[in-house]
Amino acid sequence: MSGWWEYAAAWTAFLMSHALPVRPPLRPRLDAWLGPRGFLVGYSVLSLAVLGWLVVAAGRAPVVVLWPEPPGAGWIVLAAVAAAAAVIAFGLGRPNPLSFGGTAGAFDPDDPGPVGRIRHPVLAALLLWSLAHMAVNGQLAHALLFGGFALFAASGWRMLDRRRRRTMGAPAWEAMVARTRAAPVRLGPQAWLRGLLAAGAVAGLLLAHPWIAGPAVLQRFLP
Repeated sequence: MSGWWEYAAAWTAFLMSHALPVRPPLRPRLDAWLGPRGFLVGYSVLSLAVLGWLVVAAGRAPVVVLWPEPPGAGWIVLAAVAAAAAVIAFGLGRPNPLSFGGTAGAFDPDDPGPVGRIRHPVLAALLLWSLAHMAVNGQLAHALLFGGFALFAASGWRMLDRRRRRTMGAPAWEAMVARTRAAPVRLGPQAWLRGLLAAGAVAGLLLAHPWIAGPAVLQRFLP
């Protein structure tokens, strides 16, 4: 199986692997069997494996050029990836009752950090990454790939907001969102460490890009 058939199969597997495990009655059964932490680990491994197949299948699909690569394409992607890495570095690892898997913990709605503006850091990073890659990859398969990721991130944001609104209750959710939006954004005492992690992640992605996605991109930014 190759070409468009493999690409369609990979997309089907990607969508099913994200939709089915989190829906009842499968999710409670998986939680009981694996435990909540085991479910998250298994779900993450499955998601990464299917994502890898989808990226490879996009590269094997027939080449149909929709638009040429724009000038400065590499710098466009680099800026978006750096922003996405910063969103992840400064948004994750904080109490966040407004997103998937987030806990109230020591969450202070008057000092929520970046999650006061970006409730779902992973989805925000995915949206930045996918839109930039779609703009500079004008082949049909890759336009569908990155456009699909962008749509997945945007629809996932809306879905998570609806779910949290339902579980928290509409008045409580709306009050929490309004309160966190009004709070100042403080990066916290470990901002330097999170910044270093973001920079290291970007550097690692540049170096590993040939193994992750195929083309080498580091030389685009060297003198």
